[in-house]
Amino acid sequence: MSSHREVKATLWTRNFVLLSTANFLMFTAFYFLIPVLPVYISSELHGSKSMVGLILAVYTLSALLIRPLTGAAIDGLGRRLIYLVSMVVFSILFNFYILAGSIVILLVLRFIHGFTWGVTTTSGITAAVDVIPPTRRGEGIGIYGLSFTIAMAVGPLLGTVLLEAGNYHLVFIAAFLISLAGWLLALQVRYPIYLPANGGRISTRKMLEARAMPVSLNLLILNITYGGIISFIALYARELNIANPGYFFLLYAIGVAFSRPAAGRIFDRWGPRWLIGPGACFVISGFMIITSWKSPEGFYLSAVLLGFGGGVITPTFQAMVNNLIEPGRRGAANSTLFTALDMGIGGGMVLIGFLAEITSLTVAFRSCVLIALAAIVFFFKYAYPHYKKYHIPATAPQV
Repeated sequence: MSSHREVKATLWTRNFVLLSTANFLMFTAFYFLIPVLPVYISSELHGSKSMVGLILAVYTLSALLIRPLTGAAIDGLGRRLIYLVSMVVFSILFNFYILAGSIVILLVLRFIHGFTWGVTTTSGITAAVDVIPPTRRGEGIGIYGLSFTIAMAVGPLLGTVLLEAGNYHLVFIAAFLISLAGWLLALQVRYPIYLPANGGRISTRKMLEARAMPVSLNLLILNITYGGIISFIALYARELNIANPGYFFLLYAIGVAFSRPAAGRIFDRWGPRWLIGPGACFVISGFMIITSWKSPEGFYLSAVLLGFGGGVITPTFQAMVNNLIEPGRRGAANSTLFTALDMGIGGGMVLIGFLAEITSLTVAFRSCVLIALAAIVFFFKYAYPHYKKYHIPATAPQV
């Protein structure tokens, strides 16, 4: 049993605040381009809709490819080096969008930018877990995650405002400056030092962490539903004659923001058993409402419910993975989880698109109910028993 002092361990340290703020600024810069880049590709570079989709997708693909190697590098070379180098390169690359005068150049740029995104996000969460007290890991990860939830709400809005006030170059430069400000904050962090795994070498044989696999696979299954919703919600809104689907993402972010801190506290006190089932039920309710109550009210209510589900599920799985391994393997564990997350989102884009093509978006979204139910079964049959057997108690020495 944890002592009173351990339970009340300080979460809001200087390092935690710096890392969370740096992450918020980096994600805000990333989300600047979400509404701007498709318009830039089609209007300035005269790219087709399929080319827009390809350029956006290649970013996720390159991030997915680099994550396993990132985990090995974090554990072998340390968090600080990997995080700071990847973040400053990520920031600088925003300037190159100004020079991307063709589809081919932009495609290559997005591929390279995706590499830095994959490295920065994986090393960032690993560094954050290092500075969060083990007894408050669930709450800390939930609050750290709010930094990109808030960025998801304000980034697209600010990007659009800047575009209306100036031109595309202004958006790219602003993204560079905001991300660079995040890097300057990350420079001030005092990163805990752990003995490097593999004698300080990058071991390609240990890029992924086997102990994180069941939990990561569970997240992959649930993120199939998320991949479908973010890819096709705008098209579904058009079918329902809803003028501004952008509010869906704002309400989704609000749902995440409200559920994340509470979910973290519940995790630290009672564990994941009381979170994944209810979280998946929020997701199921959201998809049932959006496909049955075909009105603006149902559309926006589903966004809040889906946000609640996402705000519970993702940080819970992150905390579970980090409770399964010692600090020297956190990089590999987090890269395993994020690889599964990317694969789930990408798989959802493909699967829901295929189902929508042969049936309808309504049927495709209803299939997400079955996917979420399958995730609940998988959790209680495989992921949770694995966690109970192998998790490291918060009171164990963190060496």
